[in-house]
Amino acid sequence: MSKIVLTVVTAWSCLLMSPVICHAGDTTPAAQQAKWSEAAGRAGISTQGEVFFNSKHGGQWSCSSCHGAPAVNDGKHASTGKTIKPLSPVANPDAFTDTAKIDKWFRRNCKDVLSRECSDAEKADVLAYLLNIKR
Repeated sequence: MSKIVLTVVTAWSCLLMSPVICHAGDTTPAAQQAKWSEAAGRAGISTQGEVFFNSKHGGQWSCSSCHGAPAVNDGKHASTGKTIKPLSPVANPDAFTDTAKIDKWFRRNCKDVLSRECSDAEKADVLAYLLNIKR
């Protein structure tokens, strides 16, 4: 069965089954990329996102301190040691599929890394980078 057909069959199965069985997110990584790019007034720039993701910005942590570089394997919280699922959608199909979680973790992690919230452009750039990572 082709990947497209399998995806369509899975989607229809979820629509026909109980919501308890199918926990589809309320968004997609591409929709989040579009949202933050529109809010920034420009498309996210993958190369800028990669630099941002790997830089400490004057603090003790970068995004990659916990999520790894590239973010395709399990990460580990820098202070607690807790395992973190891969951040790149290529390695984690659930990444960036729940708007409430995305907003929560951008807010929390940006404050940890930058001591402030990320700008819309920074979010668009990081998402562009994460969406362009190849395994």
